[in-house]
Amino acid sequence: MIRSAVILGNLGRIILIIGIAMLSCLGWSIAYYEDVTIPILQAAILTIICGLLLSRAFYKPGKINLREGFALVSLGWAIVSIFGTLPYLFSGYLPSFADALFESVSGFTTTGASVVSDVEAWPRGLLFWRSLTHWLGGMGIIVLLVAVMANLGSQAKQLFKAEGPGPITENISPRIRETARRLWIIYLLLSIACTLLLYFFGMDFFDALCHSFATMATGGFSTKNSSMAFYPSPFIQWTLILFMFIAGANFALHYFAFKKRSLLTYLRNSEFRLYTIIIVAASLLVFLRILFLNSGTGWEAGLRIAFFQIVSIVTTTGYVSVDYNQWSAFGLAIILLMMFVGGCSGSTGGGIKPGRYLIILLRIKIELKKMVHPKAILPLRFGEHLIKDDLLINVLQFFFLYILIMALGMLSLTAMGIDVLSSLSASATCLGNIGPGVNLVGPTQNFGFMPDSGKYVLSILMLIGRLEIYPILVLFLPAFWKD
Repeated sequence: MIRSAVILGNLGRIILIIGIAMLSCLGWSIAYYEDVTIPILQAAILTIICGLLLSRAFYKPGKINLREGFALVSLGWAIVSIFGTLPYLFSGYLPSFADALFESVSGFTTTGASVVSDVEAWPRGLLFWRSLTHWLGGMGIIVLLVAVMANLGSQAKQLFKAEGPGPITENISPRIRETARRLWIIYLLLSIACTLLLYFFGMDFFDALCHSFATMATGGFSTKNSSMAFYPSPFIQWTLILFMFIAGANFALHYFAFKKRSLLTYLRNSEFRLYTIIIVAASLLVFLRILFLNSGTGWEAGLRIAFFQIVSIVTTTGYVSVDYNQWSAFGLAIILLMMFVGGCSGSTGGGIKPGRYLIILLRIKIELKKMVHPKAILPLRFGEHLIKDDLLINVLQFFFLYILIMALGMLSLTAMGIDVLSSLSASATCLGNIGPGVNLVGPTQNFGFMPDSGKYVLSILMLIGRLEIYPILVLFLPAFWKD
């Protein structure tokens, strides 16, 4: 049975957190005497009031069941995205609801696709909100709720499982709330370190903070129209490469590596090894192609360009330092392939995840061995986890649904008059929470040209991709809502 009071009460608490977060934008708008101070304040007050009304009227402590957990996660992300439009709408900088919703969903899901053609003309208070949506959505809105609310009790486990990215979620503490708190602490400390390094290497503090939010969330919103091409400094770009790579790894690994004071923790993790191998191999291929076609490019610059773009796409951050639309077919093909990789399980990255590829590869290996030894009993292991048939089926179904949903998104966009390559790229990049695609949605373009219906379609794809398909699709089953 699904109790509406439980859902509405907890939604109120989530909305309240978002409203309080909006207030943090006021410091920037007041300090710079911007015209968005009152609109942001109005948006924050309205959000806080709605959150208080829902939480006080409906919230009742008690155990939450699995179906309520799925409903709360899916509806929570949708309602947060709707309230996230208010600063854009009230300020008038995005007066169209379709544009404001696209920007809000893109922010919270850490996609980084944008409809804004000139972000440098935006006030800092609004730019800060845009970047803050990345940071809040990166580790997860529901994980934040679990971390800050002390009286969730046994509800926490269901919520944490429903939002957790990847085929397997890791707990770093027997208590789910403690796991959520430690993950957010790691996330905060890495964000601070990234901000300080970017500031030290030449960014002003506001830009360093906003780019740190976008980097650790693997989001990609920049305060500059040309993204990272605005900052040609090798030190800034290598810093971002490092932190994008860190953000694309499992945050539980960061915790255990720090706790054990050993980098071997990373090397023992099979998914992290595959993640690293893919990045290094793809980057070296692009690097060799750059040297072959642009003999004037130095070794350091070539390596930096290659690693920056590959790490950015694989981790689904979506920063750009060059217009890869101008690359050869070979380089562009690698970029397209990397859009289907994604960050590790338990990271802030989107996409399919190397862990799922690894499970399938290990299963293929077992099937090949069984051809030689038909009677052999060969268990499928993923690290320390024994993979049962139901999880393997879940992974295979995920692949099928991922491709099917991407194809449906592409067909929807082509029906609106958008060319096939741009439609395919837009669908893939939004479902994978990547940001820039190729062709009309390439690194130097934006999504502003899309018709409103196209923006709604892509907004839905971003939410489906962020929640990894199942939590949203399950809501459409009639049996889900029956007692």
